[in-house]
Formats: sequence, structure tokens, C-alpha cells
Amino acid sequence: MPQSEAMAFLRESLAKRNVDVEVVEQTLTSQAIEVPSWAFADSGTRFKVFRQKGAARDIFEKLADAARVHEFTGVAPSVAVHVLWDLQDVNVAEVASVAGSLGLRIGAVNPTLFERDEYKFGSLANPDAAIRAKAVDHCLSSIEIMKRLGSRQLSVWLADGTNYPGQDSFVARKSRLTDSLRQVHDALESDMEMLIEYKFFEPAFYSTDIPDWGTAYALAKRCGPKAKVLVDLGHHPKGTNIEQIVALLADEGMLGGFHLNSRKYADDDLTTGSAGLYELFLILNELVSAAGGSALYDCAYMIDQSHNVKPKVQAMVQSVMSIQEICAKALCVDRQRLSEAQAACDIVAAEEMLKQAFFTDVRPLLAEVRGKMGLATDPLLAYRQSGYEKKIQAERS
Repeated sequence: MPQSEAMAFLRESLAKRNVDVEVVEQTLTSQAIEVPSWAFADSGTRFKVFRQKGAARDIFEKLADAARVHEFTGVAPSVAVHVLWDLQDVNVAEVASVAGSLGLRIGAVNPTLFERDEYKFGSLANPDAAIRAKAVDHCLSSIEIMKRLGSRQLSVWLADGTNYPGQDSFVARKSRLTDSLRQVHDALESDMEMLIEYKFFEPAFYSTDIPDWGTAYALAKRCGPKAKVLVDLGHHPKGTNIEQIVALLADEGMLGGFHLNSRKYADDDLTTGSAGLYELFLILNELVSAAGGSALYDCAYMIDQSHNVKPKVQAMVQSVMSIQEICAKALCVDRQRLSEAQAACDIVAAEEMLKQAFFTDVRPLLAEVRGKMGLATDPLLAYRQSGYEKKIQAERS
């Protein structure tokens, strides 16, 4: 079916579902998905790093790669950075300048509170007051870097925990962690946020200091109004109802953002959409619902992935496109009929409203949106044909 006919059919179908196509297109056009600097560098599992020709070697090459993702998708204008991975011995002002020249901005700044010998027993929760102070100072210096980069979000993930029963007091660790995080929170400017990420295990295999959304929520509330919870889709046990967590955090006004990815078993190294598409749809459905039904909930939408065997830039373009597609599907839910079915306890009809949207072919809609943005209708194909991959392989060999 020609593109124009497919779009006409979709418009007619969505009109019957009480969905305003123009509003959906506006939401998709203004969407912003943040990409991580570390996704463009060589990475691997704890067993081996598989090096790729053309992988970025420093923050400036990472920014160049991120700019290509934004160039072809139109919705990836910011880059998250890790302080010790990206900004050590680098002119921070130059990083901000180069990002701006590429049409990008620096997004979340991540303090690097691991990979140091002194953090063997924790960073912000360490029993040693001197080590805790060092970790806090690193966070405070990260805030100063944020100011120079124009970033408004400090994204905190800890490897802190214990490996054996009796190693430390759970309550004492919670107290120390709360005090450390509060010091960091209080140093933030009024328009900044501290996003607290949780992970139910690894690398601490007996207890993890921030193992779930409830702990992250409690810590954020203890810290103050500039602290919120960051949900990483890969950081949950199998079977966890992530969409319920998202709905409750949004309703509480405590959902600060996402690390979007996909996981089959325990962590987040799969590209978004490569597994669990319907789960991602149900999560985004709750975010659309929380925003009133015709927009996306206002929080940070960040990707967190390590592309161990996929080509780096291609994998990121692929992820951004997957997120766009599932967002479009979530925006196509017949909210009126869904609400009516829920009120009537008509379980079958309610579920059918979700399935109808999930199985909707939104490619004509995305093609129209991209056309209006001056982009290729298939960003991944356009990138693969651009020659950029061969260029960086030659330049960075």
C-alpha cells in the first residue's frame, strides 16, 4: 500500500479510537531521548572486551557518534556522560563547546562511584568516614562540572552493598548512605535534580544498598525535593511488574527518569526493543496515561546500553527507533473506551484496547513525522548507507 494510502487508513482508524493524530505527531516530533557516551566506546562483559574498529576512544569521538544518531533520528539531542570515563584530564569548557557545535547538549552527569580500590566496601555507604567523604567530594565536584556543562541532572548509581551475611549492619549502611546523599542533594542548584538509581543485585551478591524502587523512593524523600527515582528497565528480577512501579512513582511525582534498554535475564546490555516489546509498551502506556493520555510524562528518557557485539552507532539508532515506535503505539490507545471498560470491570474489553494499540502499524505515522522533520523515513537504512561507519573505521584504526 502506498504511504499516502496507508496514512489515510491509519488516520481513519485512529479517529474512531478518539485519537488526535496531530497531537500524536506533535508529541513524537518534540520527543527527546538521551544517549549515553559509554555506548560508543569499546565495552564488554566481565569476561572479555570485544574491540570494534571505529569505536570511540575519547569524549570528543563519542560526541561525534552521538551527533550522527541525532542527525538521522532527529530526537536524540543530548548525551549523558560519566565523570571519570569521559571528563578526567579534559577541558570541560571544550566538551560543552564541541557538543554545541555538533547540535548537542550534555545531559545527565554520572559520578563514577566504583572502579576504585577504596570503594571495595562501598562509596557513599562505606564504614570508613574518610572514604565516604571522598565519595561525597567526587559528587560535589561532579555538580561543579554540571554547572560548567549546562547539565541539570546528577544521575547516581552505586555498586555499594555487602557480599556476606554479617559483613555490615543494614541499618547503619542506610543511615550513612542517607547522610551522604543529603549532602549531595543540598549542594544542587534549585533547578537541578538528583536521580537515584536502584539495582536489585550485582556487584554485591548478599545485599545491595539500593536494591529496589521503594528504597530509592525512601532515600529521595529523605534527601529533599530535588531528589527523584531513576528506573533502569534492566535492573529488576524476572517477572517484576515494572509498569506498576512506573505508574505509582509518576502518581507520587517521584519519577525522575529512565535508563531505557532491554534485558532477557538480569541486566541491561540488550538494545531497547530487542526483547520484551509488549512490556515496554505497557510501561510507556502508563507514562502516556500519567500525562493525561495525549502526551508523554515529563521526565528524563535516557538510554543505558553497552553494545558489546553490535556496531555502536547502528545499535543506538536502532534503539531510538524502537522507542519511537513503541511510544507511537502507546499514544494510539483509545483512552476513552479503556476508561469505560475499566470502570465497568470489563477486563476483556480493557485488554483489547491495549492489544489493539500495540498491534497497530504506526510506521506510516512515523514516516510522516520524519518527513515533516526533514529526515529519511528509515533512519537506520539512511545511516547504514551514509558511509560514516567506514569513515570512522579508517580514521580510528
